[in-house]
Amino acid sequence: MIRNEPPAHAVILAGGRGTRFWPRSRTRTPKQLLNIVGQQTMLEQTVERMSPLFSPAHIWVVTNREQASAVRRQLPRLAARNILAEPAGRNTAAAIGLAAAHLLRASTPEALMAVLPSDHFIGRAAAYRRVVRAALQVAARPGALVVLGIPPTRPETGYGYIERAKRGEVVRGAKAYSVQRFTEKPLLAQARRYAQSGRYFWNAGMFFWRVSTLLDNLRRHLPKTHASLLRLAETIGTSRYRAALERAYAHLENISIDYAVLEPASRDPRRGPVYVLPADVDWSDIGSWAAVYELLARRPGENASAGRYLALDAQGNFFWSPEKFVAAVGVHDLIVVETPDALLVCRRDRAQDVGRVVKWLETHRGASLL
Repeated sequence: MIRNEPPAHAVILAGGRGTRFWPRSRTRTPKQLLNIVGQQTMLEQTVERMSPLFSPAHIWVVTNREQASAVRRQLPRLAARNILAEPAGRNTAAAIGLAAAHLLRASTPEALMAVLPSDHFIGRAAAYRRVVRAALQVAARPGALVVLGIPPTRPETGYGYIERAKRGEVVRGAKAYSVQRFTEKPLLAQARRYAQSGRYFWNAGMFFWRVSTLLDNLRRHLPKTHASLLRLAETIGTSRYRAALERAYAHLENISIDYAVLEPASRDPRRGPVYVLPADVDWSDIGSWAAVYELLARRPGENASAGRYLALDAQGNFFWSPEKFVAAVGVHDLIVVETPDALLVCRRDRAQDVGRVVKWLETHRGASLL
């Protein structure tokens, strides 16, 4: 556990749907509640990775009402009050603001928040924790907003980027830089320049700040959301909370924390510094079944499978069929995912399009498959 003043809390965001992991990912059992890589679920892995730094009393999970019961079953060491169920999805600014309102009541306005996704892969957990410790120390500074940056390994057009200043400082053995700017998903030529420059990082959605710093930024940039959260905080722990939560969510803006807070703050450093800490920790957001294949395949062209299989003149395939034997003959670079009620077959280079299947089912009476 981190023993410092102010106290530090981990806030894990676990409310997404994970549509690109259909047919395994469903409304009540999305990606973060599944064992995508390894025996534990992504959520369980996230909490275990953070447990050396935070006690169960200082770990909070923000999810939704459809998934809250499954979250409680997977995390029995967490108190019920630490699992926060949103009545509706309002993007990350609302989810993080909800956690801040609870910390305002349960802890202190000067408490530190480590805001973390629940469904990412971290290959180097010890190195990751060292960067998190450093990020919390920087976040304790007045007005500081801190984000972790992943050194790019390829010219990726699907991620946002963070540009750092030329010079940084060393904090607890990690480098900390001022943020020059945030850039949204670039075109390929621009992404190539970013990847080669050494001054740009992928934005992995991992943030650190004081509760008071976040609320001050929400007051400045999202005043309606700020006012609604303060009214909600007054009802936490009372019989009025559930009704107040419904009312509050009717007024919370639907916007990401990046657009709402990080980007405006980086353009006005007088309001408070924004820092990026590089995190070379073998990271992946595991955004599709193709990304799972890339994690599991030890060399190019190898087949990867979650069950028994035979491959005859078949390379580069991923099979998820734990209960059934798979025989693959003469096929290459396929994704095959089998569940009791559905079967997905797609080319690996089309794995990002699996979410379109979910959209089709939503409009063609496929509710039983969602």
